[in-house]
Amino acid sequence: MNEPKGYVSFVLHAHLPFIHHPESENYLEEQWLFEAISETYIPLLLNFQKLVEEKVDFRITMSMTPPLLNMLDNKLLQQKYIKYLKKHIELAKKETTRTTYDSHLNSLSHYYLDRYTNDLHVFHDIYNDNIIQGFKHFQDIGVLEIITCGATHGYFPILYITEQTVKAQIAVGVQTYEKYFDKKPRGIWLPECGYVPEADKYLKEFGIEYIITESHGILYADPTPIYGTFSPIVSKEGIIAFGRDMESSRQVWSSINGYPGDFNYREFYRDVGYDADYDYIKPYIAHNGVRVHTGIKYHRITGKDCEKDYYHIDWAKDSAEKQAGHFLDSRIKQVDTISKYMDEKPPIILCPYDAELYGHWWYEGPYWLYILFKKINFDQKNIKLITPGEYIDKYPEIQVCTPCRSSWGANGYSEVWLNETNDDVHRHLHVAGDKMVELAHLYENEQDTLKVSLLNQCARELLLAQSSDWLFIITNGTMVDYAKKRIKDHIGRFTRLYEEIKKDKIDESFLKNIEEKDCIFPEIDYKIYL
Repeated sequence: MNEPKGYVSFVLHAHLPFIHHPESENYLEEQWLFEAISETYIPLLLNFQKLVEEKVDFRITMSMTPPLLNMLDNKLLQQKYIKYLKKHIELAKKETTRTTYDSHLNSLSHYYLDRYTNDLHVFHDIYNDNIIQGFKHFQDIGVLEIITCGATHGYFPILYITEQTVKAQIAVGVQTYEKYFDKKPRGIWLPECGYVPEADKYLKEFGIEYIITESHGILYADPTPIYGTFSPIVSKEGIIAFGRDMESSRQVWSSINGYPGDFNYREFYRDVGYDADYDYIKPYIAHNGVRVHTGIKYHRITGKDCEKDYYHIDWAKDSAEKQAGHFLDSRIKQVDTISKYMDEKPPIILCPYDAELYGHWWYEGPYWLYILFKKINFDQKNIKLITPGEYIDKYPEIQVCTPCRSSWGANGYSEVWLNETNDDVHRHLHVAGDKMVELAHLYENEQDTLKVSLLNQCARELLLAQSSDWLFIITNGTMVDYAKKRIKDHIGRFTRLYEEIKKDKIDESFLKNIEEKDCIFPEIDYKIYL
């Protein structure tokens, strides 16, 4: 087979912060996971299966982060998701009765009833309540490359002040991946694409071959890369870095002319949770009576600042098919131009996105991917899909450069995770990080099982407090109280445990209580902080 002129590599970053509240049924934030399963993860799995059945030769990469894997594997959250689905099925059935006055609305209500009913079938009957095995299957047959991430998405460019905390984020990320996928991860999605050279030695220590970085992390590397972001570079420590392609990202991400803004697509912000009569919808919204999204949405984007028209599934599919063709044509032209300047090897165009864009935010995104992958396979020969791991296997000659300190997010460095709205948090994270290192050294040879349990819980609480999600949420101004509560809770629990072990006065009931709540990483070993 002739070598293509260039390659396209899709990398979807599947991540959510660890949210687990066995003490209550009323934490709305747990619904983030349930929405992602129904709107992103199950649709992706179903489309992967269709592509395999249709003998489409496709490749895609996904980072599945340790918090997400721990939640997907959590029995209580699995049960809560099933309850969530059954409640949505109940609402959808009521909608099929309520909307009989309008045939178009009624057909949409039946669509949602079928969709949620099928979600329950796929989740419970096909995957036995655990969709991790679904993703593992596609990795095992060679169409999906799964990579890891930092343990709790801790932001390396700030954490590295206490380097052992970065080491622990990487170590636990790798260990979690090995637990679920029975092999070592080749790549890592750096949390928030946050790169610092100081992390390279730990990435190397734990067997990571490549990282995903932001565009300017490559473009401003030292020395300047010959091929920009169209070829990976390798650091002096031996870590290979792939950079985001700006042109392809803009076509999808841009709020002005990106594909998800198409007027035929489903309007995310128009939902029966807000539109329906209050007494009717009350059993299906927040426990405290606040209106929230239910996922049943009957309107399309229509236009800006105008009355929304009803959603037409066929119109939305038509837009997705046209835009998949446009994206393919754009990549072919891009590769045609770039390949003239790359004699030694074909260019790679790296397209990294948050996985939740596909389905949750952009409802038609999984279908767009499905159509695009079919078009790449059947309609042309100029470009081919590839994973980063496959690319470095085929083209191992890589320019040595040190990537620039960088991240994605507003303005491309650390502003989102360190600014006047959240800067008071970092001193607590750094103090706790130093104390965790102190505990690991003080109790390096600890044999008492209770103390070992406490030390392991200290490690969990520190990791959970370090999640970059809390800092992002505070900056964004959404769910701020919850994010601040999580930081305060984890730092408070860590500090209490630290003081208890130092005073040799351990409250076993307190320890047991927070072990049940913060039950992430059951196999963790606090000595990773040595």
